[in-house]
Amino acid sequence: MSTAVTPQPMKRKARPGTAGAALGYRDFRILWIGLFASNIGTWMQNLALPAYIDARTHRATWVAIMGFAQLGPLLLLSIPGGVLGDRFRRRPFLITNQAAQMVFAVAIAFLISRDASLWAIFAIQLGIGVFNALGAPAMQASIPLLVSREDLPGALSLNSVMLNGSRVIGPALAAALIGLGVTVPQIFVFNAATYLFAVAGIAMITIPHVRSESLEKGVQKLLVGVRIARSRSVLSRMLLAMTAFSFFCLPYVSLFPSIARLNFGIPSSSATYKWLYATWGLGAALGGLACGSVLIRFDRRKLITFAFRGFAVCMAGFALARGPWLAIPIGFLLGFFYFMAVTPMVTVFQTNMRDHERARVMSLWFMAFGGTVTLGALAFGPVVDHIGARPVLAIGVVAALVLSWWTDLIRRPVGLLADDERREAIEARNAAALDEHGVGAGE
Repeated sequence: MSTAVTPQPMKRKARPGTAGAALGYRDFRILWIGLFASNIGTWMQNLALPAYIDARTHRATWVAIMGFAQLGPLLLLSIPGGVLGDRFRRRPFLITNQAAQMVFAVAIAFLISRDASLWAIFAIQLGIGVFNALGAPAMQASIPLLVSREDLPGALSLNSVMLNGSRVIGPALAAALIGLGVTVPQIFVFNAATYLFAVAGIAMITIPHVRSESLEKGVQKLLVGVRIARSRSVLSRMLLAMTAFSFFCLPYVSLFPSIARLNFGIPSSSATYKWLYATWGLGAALGGLACGSVLIRFDRRKLITFAFRGFAVCMAGFALARGPWLAIPIGFLLGFFYFMAVTPMVTVFQTNMRDHERARVMSLWFMAFGGTVTLGALAFGPVVDHIGARPVLAIGVVAALVLSWWTDLIRRPVGLLADDERREAIEARNAAALDEHGVGAGE
């Protein structure tokens, strides 16, 4: 159990719960800036590698395989990663994790420069994926510890902005550098260098050490997060929804270069493709930012259902569009509604966990959000190769509409942690009254 005090912000000027309020916390601000810079490099590589593979093979299946190397380990290693996040002090654990990924990034730059075999590139990318899977639960579980609970929605919206703002800046910067003569392998070297920002940010802050209250050992220890999620219906609802969303609606994220080439006639090596990708990322960044600013007054439960409906409409437009000039604005809106759905979902998810539960339960979220996307891409990549992208995008439309109904927490309510804690407090007061007077307070 944590013994750390609640983080205190600088002199408060922003409204509680907003992104501005979250930035008032020194340690959160430093970590956010360091991770933002590092993620810019990551998304430069995330743009360059799939485009390189698509240009080299012209096969969506190979693009999906490389995507699986990066995110597939989340399916198997997120739960052990959550256990490691509880077992070790997070700052040295995360610094080691980021340094290992930096070494693999240098190795993949060398292989790309030699046009090495695809399986060799896959193996090194898999190494990055393994360390990412082991470190991601601890990293995401640490962020809520750096702000107070009332400012957590703002911190999580900024987390979305970081992840998706880097999707804009990274591809745009990569496109600009390539236009100036920078080679693809040099882009990978640049990515390796940006890991230093993450290492420096982690080294400069204090991350409270939160020990799990669980006494289980061995395999049972791995399943603590599963039991917590199953026991709290709001967590299981959000996990199942994110799993379905990732598998049926988000394969286009991993298959982006192939879909752009087949659906819009945009070669993955072209500048137009890079701007399409960056515009989509801009929409995602603004969707996450909106949830922590202009949409902060709205009920997050309503935002989730509205965002799924908007996503379905935009996905249908993305499927029907032909040519880049229609695909680019629709791609922007698709990205916006994508993270307008995910941001309130993860906020509801995180605010319904206690501090000592986060590392274990967040590992399940990474399995649903990251790992499942790669399974969808592996399943639908051959479909894209043989019959095109439209049927895959159409499946995403139907799934998003179903999820807009199933995630309606107002019409189909679930118990929230706040309700449980309120009930526990009442029961505790009644028990205290019984101990003091010998009868229950209501008798």
